[in-house]
Amino acid sequence: MPLLDRNGNAADRWTRSEGGAIGNIPAALVRWEVLAEALDAQEPEQVIGVLIPNSVAFAELASFLPRLALVAIAFPAYADGRGFSLARQIRRAGFAGEIRASGPLVADQFAYALSCGFDTIELPEASAARQPVEQWLHARDAFSHTYQRGYRAAGRNILDRRRAARATAPAAGR
Repeated sequence: MPLLDRNGNAADRWTRSEGGAIGNIPAALVRWEVLAEALDAQEPEQVIGVLIPNSVAFAELASFLPRLALVAIAFPAYADGRGFSLARQIRRAGFAGEIRASGPLVADQFAYALSCGFDTIELPEASAARQPVEQWLHARDAFSHTYQRGYRAAGRNILDRRRAARATAPAAGR
């Protein structure tokens, strides 16, 4: 599956492991159901990542975060936005590793995914064929401001910019 980061195509250093056996895989990506088993078998130089359904509660994942280098959140459909909220919670908890969206997202979601804390997006072949990398990069740059606070640099959301403009504008009719 093609992998994108904020600059376009990216190389994937992770190897998916079936079951909990991670053997001598340097960067093993395991399913949520076998994460505890994989962490118990982890070698000192090995890094572990986990692929989780977007329905996993943050509280269930939180205790594992210090031992993970990657959290990949599965998106079953582009219209299911629970993964965005989960990525935001993971970042707010201080996770500094890679957060990956995995599933059929669309290019119009790229800027939002990045602002929620995703580093990479893993696309199914069909999605990548429908929307080439150039379209993703264009969509990334199409939005310079957000409506939500705290997703980008301070003062870049639309609400705060409007309030600041009203505060500095001369009062009409005074």
